[in-house]
Amino acid sequence: MELYGLKNCDTCRKALKALPRATFVDVRGDGVPPEVLRDARARFGDKLINTRSTTWRGLSEDDRAGDPLELLAVHPALMKRPLIVDGDRMYLGWDKTVQAELLDTA
Repeated sequence: MELYGLKNCDTCRKALKALPRATFVDVRGDGVPPEVLRDARARFGDKLINTRSTTWRGLSEDDRAGDPLELLAVHPALMKRPLIVDGDRMYLGWDKTVQAELLDTA
C-alpha cells in the first residue's frame, strides 16, 4: 500500500499513522509515477485536483485550463491528498468512508 501526499500535510500524517503498513511517498520530493496519476485521473476525474489550494489560486486561467496530468506533473501539491493505492484499489482523501473501508481491511 502506498500513500501519496505531502510530509507537512496533517491529513496525510493522520492517514499514515492509522495505516502503519502503508509506504509514504512525498509527492514533492519523490513525485507520483505517471501511470498512477493516469489511473487516478481516470477514476476520480476532476476531484483529483485540489481547487481550494493556494497553489491553484496562484495559477493563471490558462494554466488552470491545461491538461490536468501535465499540471500535476509540474505542481504535484495540486493533487488532493492523500492518494492511497492498495493493489488495484485507489482511495482519494481521508474521509470517514475511506477510513471505514481501509481500517476494516488493515
